[in-house]
Amino acid sequence: MVAGHSCDVHRFPSATMPAAKKRYAAVSLILCIILMKVSFQFKLFISLVAFFSVLFALLGVYYYFDASHQLYQEMSARAKIQAEEIALMPDLRQQVAREDALAIKPFMQNIAAHSDASFIVIGDKRGVHLFHSVHPEWVGTRLVGGDNQSVLEGKSTTTIRKGGLGISLRSKAPIFDDAGRVVGIVSVGYLTSYLDSITLAKVINIFIAAVLLLIALFTFSWYFTRSIKKQIFSLEPREIGLLVRQQKAMMESIYEGVIVIDHHRRIEVINHAARSLLGLSQPAHQLRGKSIDSVITPQPFFAGGEMFESDTHDELCRFNQLTVLASRVRIMLENSLQGWVITFRDRDEINSLSAQLSQVKRYVDNLRIMRHEQLNRMTTLSGLLHMGHYDEAIRYIQAQSEHAQELLDFISSHFNSPTLCGLLLGKAARAREKGVELSFDPACRIDRPLPSLIESELISIIGNLLDNAIEATQRAELPHEPVEILIQLNARELMIEVADRGVGIRPEIREHIFERGVTTKTRGDHGIGLYLIERYVTQAGGTIEVADNAPRGAIFTLFIPASGPAHPQEETHYAS
Repeated sequence: MVAGHSCDVHRFPSATMPAAKKRYAAVSLILCIILMKVSFQFKLFISLVAFFSVLFALLGVYYYFDASHQLYQEMSARAKIQAEEIALMPDLRQQVAREDALAIKPFMQNIAAHSDASFIVIGDKRGVHLFHSVHPEWVGTRLVGGDNQSVLEGKSTTTIRKGGLGISLRSKAPIFDDAGRVVGIVSVGYLTSYLDSITLAKVINIFIAAVLLLIALFTFSWYFTRSIKKQIFSLEPREIGLLVRQQKAMMESIYEGVIVIDHHRRIEVINHAARSLLGLSQPAHQLRGKSIDSVITPQPFFAGGEMFESDTHDELCRFNQLTVLASRVRIMLENSLQGWVITFRDRDEINSLSAQLSQVKRYVDNLRIMRHEQLNRMTTLSGLLHMGHYDEAIRYIQAQSEHAQELLDFISSHFNSPTLCGLLLGKAARAREKGVELSFDPACRIDRPLPSLIESELISIIGNLLDNAIEATQRAELPHEPVEILIQLNARELMIEVADRGVGIRPEIREHIFERGVTTKTRGDHGIGLYLIERYVTQAGGTIEVADNAPRGAIFTLFIPASGPAHPQEETHYAS
């Protein structure tokens, strides 16, 4: 439960479980909850400590038994060698043959003093003590242990038996006289308690070294976990998993195409928008690991030294058959290049959004101008009333009402789209503010929706034409002549004609007037308006004619088929 950090919070102890099991389940549940709440660094540290503690404990037990086994083998061999060497001593053989205990005692005491054995015992051929290195008073008593008979038969033995001093590892060798008869027994032994103490001392020494090593390992593990935590920005594993899922969902939800490539230019991540824009049918996992050149036709955007040296933003590129605005950002880790993040957008869609945004901006500007104009009128009227010039105030109101109402009545009766009406009224007010009048041809009329153009495109075309004409007229010498406008929808086509007597079009740009970035303006959005006009008219299957307006200025004439390719119409409430 602790090692895996896994808990099933739904498995509560039932009423039928014994009390001990209930307590164990409750403690386990609490422990799991605590472990779930502690930090990753602490859990990793505890896991390392527990692992190494168990490991060293197992190694300690193994070493204890192995060392004990080796020690017993070593001591049994030593005891056997000592016993056999003592049994071969001539003086001892003679003394044992005579059963002279008094002569044996000093001789063997000298030998016992130089031996590490726990005891050395000499017995006669009847199994009676002739010498005992620990208990001299036992001389004359019988040897115990039950392993003497085989020795008296001339065989050396090594056994673990319980003797007078306790359980011991002892080796016994027979003592022969000159005639080759067994006359006695030599027993050299080591108490098992003594051997165990030696083994324990070794284990304790190893244990102390292991504890010191564990302390070093625990210290290392603490700083190691801190280093790991720092590398993962102090995030918990669960938070990292959630973050990965969030980033994956975000990658798939964004509108822009995103491709991540490594330093070998192999694809690591590609989102749904990128696959859709590039026309790729393979899922993301099949594209992962492929070279970017196998997915996108090789081009300078993905090659050259600039790719390694600098980033780029909104660069016009062609990805396969799609013209896009692409950005490339390097991924750096500790001043080492790891790869790049490529983002790109369809240029046509960006242009469309820009046009719509520009149109909204124009609506706002028109409203501001109309508000400013109305404030001026109200200020003038307030001044007249304050001074008591009531007749002049009435005549001023009538004059303004007649002029505004005349324009309002004309536009509302000739155009059925409220949006178009608002645009034309706003442009007229803005033109008056700049000292330019708009003159509408009485033949102007749009009484039905146009299938070949959506309303936003029609608004953009007319708005850009009027802006260009007003700006060109304003730049001409005084007095400024009106801008003439004809917007007429018949059975075959929509004709839009805007004629101004402004500065006209310079000959050097006439052939390129509809290209992006080419403009006759000195301020504002340069090279966008006419580019969008040409794009919308071409898509609708129409044509554009540009001519000089004598004695100065220009005439833009647009012909758009009334029965062109149908566009989905925007939801519009037309005036009745």
